[in-house]
Amino acid sequence: MQIPLAHFEKLVHDTIEAVPEEFRASIRGVAFVIEETPRRAATGEIEITRGEVLLGLYQGVPRTAWGVGEIQGPPDKISIFKQSIESLAHDGEELKEMVRDVVWHEIGHCLGYGEDELREMEAEHHKHP
Repeated sequence: MQIPLAHFEKLVHDTIEAVPEEFRASIRGVAFVIEETPRRAATGEIEITRGEVLLGLYQGVPRTAWGVGEIQGPPDKISIFKQSIESLAHDGEELKEMVRDVVWHEIGHCLGYGEDELREMEAEHHKHP
């Protein structure tokens, strides 16, 4: 399912706007970027196996790893991969849900959660929406 870029951008924007205030301060300054497809290098930055699809990518220093006096590097960045998400969605509602899940997943990485923790939380969320 493919949608216009402006509509996809709105889905991402609306998801970010819905982040509860207690988490907003933690993601202030994070650049959210929509990319059509993952760069080849991006798939090598994380453990992704053949047949898996990279939907999003957090690049930066998780908030739990920040130290006092640490030199600030480039801004943290969350990339959301439009074509990857579209390729898995069957309809508009599923696409909206996937965008929300991917954005939240990457925000989770920014907050310091590991892949296993996030997958457990996501499984629990889908059991009890």
